[in-house]
Amino acid sequence: MTIEPADGVCVVPDWPLPPGVRALQTTRRGGVSGGPWAGFNLGDHVGDDPAAVAANRAALARRLPAIPVWLAQVHGTAVAAIDEMADRAAGMPPPVADAAVACRAGRVCAVMTADCLPLLFCARDGSVVAAAHAGWRGLCAGVIEATVAAMAVPTAELTVWLGPAIGPQAFEVGGEVREAFVARDAAAASAFVRGEDGRWLADLYGLARQRLAVLGIVDVCGGGECTFADAGRYFSYRRDGVSGRMATLIWREAARRS
Repeated sequence: MTIEPADGVCVVPDWPLPPGVRALQTTRRGGVSGGPWAGFNLGDHVGDDPAAVAANRAALARRLPAIPVWLAQVHGTAVAAIDEMADRAAGMPPPVADAAVACRAGRVCAVMTADCLPLLFCARDGSVVAAAHAGWRGLCAGVIEATVAAMAVPTAELTVWLGPAIGPQAFEVGGEVREAFVARDAAAASAFVRGEDGRWLADLYGLARQRLAVLGIVDVCGGGECTFADAGRYFSYRRDGVSGRMATLIWREAARRS
């Protein structure tokens, strides 16, 4: 679940974080985009007017300590270490990755989604944070495991938040998707329910929780909000075909001077 501020544009994850760490989840509300991207679209790769995307990103940046390091997401497992990337020169291409990790204060980890599962990670002492984009391909291939490895923290010291994603009543997949997960872990079969015409309904939240549990991470919050079902609040590629993108962000704040 999320806690919604008065303006409703961004929501704060309902997730106990250590002092000095903050997180945000954007919605489609607010913003200046129109058409199928109507609202607070942050994706610059989905056909929206670049000026509208830039205005939306600028509005988001005003809520953050720095401009996020946006990723070129490819449904893979690469993790970008962004401590030295926040000062990248304008015009440089974004890093090709599906997760970002940061230890330095003021470095904003961000992933964009419109049905895929966003995950936020934080060390209990607040020393390192990360964000990951997990569509079924990346989730199956190990983006969660790669993100945890990049954080270099004992898994028992990690806490995780699962952001809004397509729910198990709406995420229909072919048998090859189920087979790919079950080939890696037979327990994954419990996250699939037989649908119609030989297809399956997949539970991204359940699959992610299984992967986290295997790693020894049991402090997991969030999960259960369906982007497909909530057209007023969330973008959904599966629902609309052409769609905007939301952002899920986490960062360490700079220490306050006395």
